[in-house]
Amino acid sequence: MLNKENRNSIVALRLERSKEALIELKAIINLGFWRMAANRMYYACYYAVSALLIQKGITIKTHVGAINQFSLHFVKTELVNIDSAKLYKKLFELRQTGDYDDLVKISENDVLPLVEPAEKFISEIEKLINKCQSD
Repeated sequence: MLNKENRNSIVALRLERSKEALIELKAIINLGFWRMAANRMYYACYYAVSALLIQKGITIKTHVGAINQFSLHFVKTELVNIDSAKLYKKLFELRQTGDYDDLVKISENDVLPLVEPAEKFISEIEKLINKCQSD
């Protein structure tokens, strides 16, 4: 079990990784590597969600576990709206497709419409984390 100080340190590191992944995403988009862009966009959101779960003392072992725990503790309790949960799941599925499905090509049209919603999602998660830390 993590003490509050250690938990806050890990949360801060995860949020930093989230922001780094967003920077990587923009650089990769400029290069036109859409499969990798989908990967970085998902991971930017995953790092933020994992920070939120850690902040609340919720342990996860898999990406699907993160999705499920996020839905259970934040969507079902209406701390996060359902559209955010759908976006997070969509990004996971896009990343899975890009990383593991050899027959599917990820394109600019798959990635670009999701960038701004992903950035808003991360901002929403960060606000929740800050609220949890001040409670």
